[in-house]
Amino acid sequence: MSAVMITRKVRKWEKLPGKNTFCCDGRVMMARQKGVFYLTLFLIVGTCSLFFAFECPYLAVHLSPTVPVFAIVLFFFVIAMLLRTSFSDPGVLPRALPEEATFIEMEIEAANGNVPAGQRPPPRIRNVQINNQIVKLKYCYTCKIFRPPRASHCSICDNCVDRFDHHCPWVGNCVGKRNYRYFYMFTLSLSLLTIYIFTFDIVHVVMRSVDNGFLNTLKETPGTVLEVLVCFFTLWSVVGLTGFHTYLISLNQTTNEDIKGSWSGKNRVQNPYSHKNCFKNCFEVLCGPTYPSVLDRRGVMQEGSPVSAASAVPPSSSSNPVSQTTKTTAPLIPNEHTPDDAKPSIADSAEKNSSPREETPMAPPLASPEPDAEVAVAKDPVH
Repeated sequence: MSAVMITRKVRKWEKLPGKNTFCCDGRVMMARQKGVFYLTLFLIVGTCSLFFAFECPYLAVHLSPTVPVFAIVLFFFVIAMLLRTSFSDPGVLPRALPEEATFIEMEIEAANGNVPAGQRPPPRIRNVQINNQIVKLKYCYTCKIFRPPRASHCSICDNCVDRFDHHCPWVGNCVGKRNYRYFYMFTLSLSLLTIYIFTFDIVHVVMRSVDNGFLNTLKETPGTVLEVLVCFFTLWSVVGLTGFHTYLISLNQTTNEDIKGSWSGKNRVQNPYSHKNCFKNCFEVLCGPTYPSVLDRRGVMQEGSPVSAASAVPPSSSSNPVSQTTKTTAPLIPNEHTPDDAKPSIADSAEKNSSPREETPMAPPLASPEPDAEVAVAKDPVH
């Protein structure tokens, strides 16, 4: 049975390879491991909720009404930067099409020549010059492309990311060219929010201890004790992470390059992307242009699916096609006269009546005693 190709329109994000998840018709892009991201969101929202419930009412009356206002503004900024980092495309590079991958393979084979059996083929590397310095472009065997400078393949998301920094489980996404500035603003604002809440928790306990005593204050405000513990253990890691990325930004360097020692190895190769000025480097990373996504996630593409020909043809409404073409001569409405052209003529009726007789052969008459009797009666008067 032959098959029929039926095409339908689908969004490109539905067919993108890799280990990402998409929501809101492709507008939201995250990694599949989102459990730690939910933990981050819970810690931030939970700690701030306790602060707004226990400390802010007391501090707004006894200290200043601007304390809760500034905390609310800082809280919403932290949440906005977190969601912007987690839900955006970090700079994923599209994989090569089958035709492009075949062409690249042919180019590589032509450049390397025939490799003898048992020998390892040479590494697939291309050299480009950036700021009078040679930079190697490595070939990705998964994406079938030569990665651009500073790009790397994330094993968790299974995608090549442009200007790959690292994969951060706390935000549930890779950090790359398109969302690094939002990640840095998130860590910086979260450090300020953690210091702010931790400081006013101490102020709140001190102000209450003057009248009620230190132990009675701790018993009356258990939420404050929990906030102090969370902020104390979070403060060092968040502030330290912010300081580390501030150092990297001042050098125009990524976490991946710092771990691998790309610009501080044995050869002492200088960073070709640095402007030799920390202010220029910070301006380029934090205030540079916003790069568009090259994935076109919400674009429309045609997808074909084979379907059997029997299921593609709609079934007929009647099993007897002859009955559909039969002309009805009886009136459809009572007391309605049949048209003249529909009335049967005398010749037609005679032909119909005679046709069965012509077709049916006549059987020969059987012998009976009645004709013999009539013949005998007719002969008697002769004698």
